[in-house]
Formats: sequence, C-alpha cells, structure tokens
Amino acid sequence: MARLPEFEPIGLVTLITDFGERDHYVAAMKGVMLAIAAELRLVDLSHQIAPQDVDGAAWFARNSYPLFPAGCVHLAVVDPGVGSARHGLVVLARRSLFVGPDNGLFTALLESDDAACRAIDTARYARAELSTTFHGRDLFAPVAARLASGRLAFADVGPRLDDPQRLASLAVDRDGAVIRGRVVDVDHFGNLITNIGALSARTLSVHVDSVPIGSLVTTYADVATNQLLALVGSCGTIEVSVRDGSAAKRLNVGRGATVSIVVDESETHE
Repeated sequence: MARLPEFEPIGLVTLITDFGERDHYVAAMKGVMLAIAAELRLVDLSHQIAPQDVDGAAWFARNSYPLFPAGCVHLAVVDPGVGSARHGLVVLARRSLFVGPDNGLFTALLESDDAACRAIDTARYARAELSTTFHGRDLFAPVAARLASGRLAFADVGPRLDDPQRLASLAVDRDGAVIRGRVVDVDHFGNLITNIGALSARTLSVHVDSVPIGSLVTTYADVATNQLLALVGSCGTIEVSVRDGSAAKRLNVGRGATVSIVVDESETHE
C-alpha cells in the first residue's frame, strides 16, 4: 500500500464553480470561509464552467491543479446532484486536498497511486441550516476553510471512501493499432483538445469523426496558414487545430466528437 502524502496547510483555497459572477453564490461561499478563518487566501480559478458541466470542470481541474504548491485546498462545486444521496468528498493527493461532490470532478486525481478519499461527515461539519440546493455554501465551504486553516485534519473528515465516482469521458480505448478518444474541450482559439495523451509510437494518421487530419506535427508553424494539423498541446494531450484559425468552426464539431489515431503497432503507446 502506498504511503499517504503528507499535507501541511498553507492557508490557500482555490475555487472552481459553475456559479458565474452575477449572483451572490460565490460571495456567500467566501463569506462562510472567511468567517471561519479570516486569514485565508482565496484564489478564483473559474466561475464560468457551464452549468452542471461536471466533465468540463474535471478537465479544467486536471489542467490547473498540478501547477499549485503543495498544501493547497482546492474547492470545486459543480453539483447537479446537490441534495441527493451522493457523498461530499475530500481527496488527499499530491500533498494537497480537494473538496467537492462525489460526482467525478476529481477523476484525474484518483489515478494517483497515493490518492485517498473520505466522505464528509455532514452531520458534524455542515452549517446548522443545511440547504438542499446550496451545499457549496453550507457544506463544502466550511470543510475547505477548516482544512486550509488547520482546524480540521483529513483523518477526521469522515469515513474512508474506497469507490469514488469516476468519469468515463477521460477514458481512452485501444484496439490494436487504433486509439480512440474524444474531444474534451474546445479552447478560446477553437482548438479541439482531446483526452489522448502524447504517444511514443509513430502516428500514422489522426481523424476527427470521419475527417482525416494527417500525422502529428510539432508546432503550428509546421503547416501553412489555414491548414488543419494535429500536435501535442500544452495539456500534454493531442489537439487538432487550424493554423491561424478555428478547428471547431472548420470541422463544425465540439466536445464529444470522436477522435481516432492509427499508430505503428511495432512501437509502444505511453
């Protein structure tokens, strides 16, 4: 059994939500946390996740969390199942803590060998008046504040949870020489970000749905303006782009589009 990573709180809480910035919801969560521990630093990562978009939030988290220092508490609330029987969750991984609903938000972190999970003891740690529609304010914010300030230890959060929810959207399939994944994000530039990681094998062809893109290149500048291309992007996964243009518009596809890659079977997929 892998040794659990040590967690030493540094008093910093990051926030990801689908609440937007028009309403009072983010302010309410911050107020609850600062009322518990006024010394906390609160860092907004995004409140523009599409409503109820757990897959999108999980991908955003996967690409932002690793860049933060150890000792952070990362609070993510995209919770279409709020008020239901789903668990509140705290994950310990990479010497940091992750707080939110058990709905797959933390799928990428659960792949870590040292990840450990606990279900939040709602009776002990929720606010006195627990809303059935706002656990971000009434459950997750209080727990995050106590963890980040050292007022609550991970071991005391609640019982161990050995079967947390995972998202199928991050899974990649392989059948011989063909690797199949999907577009998991479309960025501001119209690049189609896939869930297929960098390959050690030589790529013979990339397709989005039935459209051939070609083999991998190294940079956008490797092709002419307005030409389709595929490369390994900054997320460490393969993306399909148009130089100086939008692949999403060119191909008229978005998240969920099928991506297939044919590789040289004599080589190894990472």
